[in-house]
Amino acid sequence: MKTDCVVQAAPFSGRKQSLIEDARRERSSGSTGSPGPLRDRENFVFEKEEEKEGKAALNVLFTLSNDRNGGFFKIGKIFETFEAKLLHIESRMGRKSKNSTADLEFFMKCEVQNVDLEVFINSLKGVTEDVRSIPEKKVPWFPRQIKDLDRCNMLITKFDPDMDHDHPGYSDPEYRKRRAFISELAFTYKQGDLLPIVEYTAEEVSTWREIYRQLCSIYPNMACKQFLDNLQQLEKECGYGEDSIPQLREVSAFLKERTGFQLRPVAGLLSARDFLNSLAFRVFQCTQYIRHSSSPMHSPEPDCCHELLGHVPMLADKEFAQFSQEIGLASLGASDEDIEKLATVYWFTVEFGLCKQDGAVKAYGAGLLSSSGELAYALSNEPDYKQFNPEEMAVQPYQDQTYQPVYFVAESFEDAKLKLRRYSATIKRPFSVRYDPFTSSIEVLDQPSKLQNVLSQMREDLKILHIALEKLSSS
Repeated sequence: MKTDCVVQAAPFSGRKQSLIEDARRERSSGSTGSPGPLRDRENFVFEKEEEKEGKAALNVLFTLSNDRNGGFFKIGKIFETFEAKLLHIESRMGRKSKNSTADLEFFMKCEVQNVDLEVFINSLKGVTEDVRSIPEKKVPWFPRQIKDLDRCNMLITKFDPDMDHDHPGYSDPEYRKRRAFISELAFTYKQGDLLPIVEYTAEEVSTWREIYRQLCSIYPNMACKQFLDNLQQLEKECGYGEDSIPQLREVSAFLKERTGFQLRPVAGLLSARDFLNSLAFRVFQCTQYIRHSSSPMHSPEPDCCHELLGHVPMLADKEFAQFSQEIGLASLGASDEDIEKLATVYWFTVEFGLCKQDGAVKAYGAGLLSSSGELAYALSNEPDYKQFNPEEMAVQPYQDQTYQPVYFVAESFEDAKLKLRRYSATIKRPFSVRYDPFTSSIEVLDQPSKLQNVLSQMREDLKILHIALEKLSSS
């Protein structure tokens, strides 16, 4: 059950125009989520939710000569002196022994206070030989369970009408008060709560009606078939229409049955990392406020018109839902540079993507399907078209102040998904991930035993398929 507690919004730094710009600023500021090592393998560690203040993870290699009696006990004394925590130790016969009695090589993982790091290594050099330190490669923290999305709430950008002088609602105190109330619903939401219901005002419904009429008048000739079919179903089952703004609770239940996606309320534009990470769980972060009535055909930020009309109908398509989740899975533990590239791929597909259908180019991107002006422009002869290519998309300059000069056209969602998988495989991560729909959790495939478990599950699935094929052939 939801409570009536009031949670203050976190401070917002800067103004960003898009998910891509969010990723760019995260990268330049070095912000990669909640730091601190969680668990290690090889020379990388996963960052954890709470930083271990002042400590450094260290891999150190050294050689201990048999001529130095008591050398190992001296090493122990060094660890005791600096209160270093030994995490792992291995030893082997030295490869380049100069003496008749073989030296020993040691590999240690340990944790040392940052301020003592240099003196600690120099002390080891005093009692051992060939000391080499290997820095850990930190993997940014990412959610492992769906409840961890409660922590994915970094609103780096907020076009708040209280802060943004260019916002259409800046000079309207009633609108600003209304926005604060709706934002509070998102701030207090926790995974597992019932999605909040918003009782929209007559003015808000009037704004929705104007947008809905305008867009629905051009959808038949410009939107892809999947969008049109699912919009029709939403009108039948979720109250889509001119006279009321659909509620997230009903829409989320509809998506859950169709593709496994669900909605989660959000107060504004999330950081690129947090937003993309959510997609890995088939969770779409969705705003509930609506744009100001003075500017129904333009909003400087995502609002419920953009989400409910642009995104939701496509998330009800199985192939597109899988495509969206693939981007999310690729973002887990990715570097800041790769997050920026994935955000750009998202921009040119999920937001501004085009596809071929029945010999014509149609729109499937939410940024197009929620903007009558850019939708008409994108399907005119003015912009340039390029073939769907994630490698090229990832570095393509984008436009966030006016219409895009170039759009990428997919042959099909299946083709786009396969090309995205090939691109995702080039992202440098020392592990792979797999989503478990039964537990709504992410499994990190970084050990042979985990791979064996996945193979066992695949064998069971193949047995089921084999039995089904036998029954079909015998009927």
